[in-house]
Amino acid sequence: MIKYNFCAGPAKLPDDVLKIAQAELLDWSNTGCSVMEMSHRSKEFINVYNEAVEGLTRLLNIPEDYSVLFMHGGGRGQFSAVPLNLLKQGSSDGAHYVTTGSWSADAVKEAEKFGQIKETKPVINNNNLYSVLPVEQWQLDDEVDFVHYCPNETVDGIEVFESPKKVSRNLCVVADMSSTILSRVIDVNDFDLIYAGAQKNIGPSGLTIVIIKNALLKRSQNNVPSIFNYALTAEKESMFNTPPTFAIYLANLVFKWLIAKGGVSEIEKVNIEKAALLYKAIDDSQLFYSKVAAQNRSRMNVTFFLKNTDLESKFLEQAEQAGLLALKGHRSVGGIRASIYNAMPIEGVQALVNFMNKFESENT
Repeated sequence: MIKYNFCAGPAKLPDDVLKIAQAELLDWSNTGCSVMEMSHRSKEFINVYNEAVEGLTRLLNIPEDYSVLFMHGGGRGQFSAVPLNLLKQGSSDGAHYVTTGSWSADAVKEAEKFGQIKETKPVINNNNLYSVLPVEQWQLDDEVDFVHYCPNETVDGIEVFESPKKVSRNLCVVADMSSTILSRVIDVNDFDLIYAGAQKNIGPSGLTIVIIKNALLKRSQNNVPSIFNYALTAEKESMFNTPPTFAIYLANLVFKWLIAKGGVSEIEKVNIEKAALLYKAIDDSQLFYSKVAAQNRSRMNVTFFLKNTDLESKFLEQAEQAGLLALKGHRSVGGIRASIYNAMPIEGVQALVNFMNKFESENT
């Protein structure tokens, strides 16, 4: 039986990448040791690091006036690092956080520890169908130190496809792209700082990507903890302390895999097709339904529910027996969640759709 892993994170990695890592695990590049055992300051690993930076730069077309940082702490670490580094010393303007779901709400709670935070909640509920107001209606103030938002909410299955830069190019925009990075084409110039936990579309947990406009590095003050200090991390080329070397190695393999697939523009076409296939099955169903309006439905995290909630446990149990794994919705919202990141083949989505159709025919 072929099994498909729909986990939201740590998520499925490409099979081709795992096979390469398996083959190289004991002896990487004829060095006689695993890449996990290698000094992060060795010339061999520095080459891996440089390849990873170059691969990500190529995939996202990152401009020369940005730096790529490999950091620790995941997205939650960046909830602290962003305000610590970017809130201006002596400024009373603070930051503006836009809350579209669970993760952006948690970011607000953390940021409030470090400065004045204004919060906007643009999600509206129309007959139990959730949507996000267009960015023009967010009432953003370009005098604040920065605007923070999360383009894709993994828990709620909500995605925002516009950048606040559409409102004003003067805005300093920070985006938590943990669950959407590399899934669709973006213009990095629409963001001043992008951060992303690696464990969804990049690699294993333990690595955090930060893409920052170099002009922002001057905001990092000496009182920022060194491990979270953007300027110091950039100065030391992500080697201030021992970085997550194996995670960087695997990320480099994922970047190569994605480049070989034709890059982000090509994988976006596949992601659109996968999401459309699954959402059509939901919309055509008499048993399953979505709570997210069509224009804000996530391509990466498809959340849906059963009209007969008594069948939910049965659905999840039989799905696992059919080789469809990790479909249980987040504990805070319940329901079903299928995370269909880049590494999920369309065959996996089709297998889920086939199971949903069969389950409905047997239970309605």
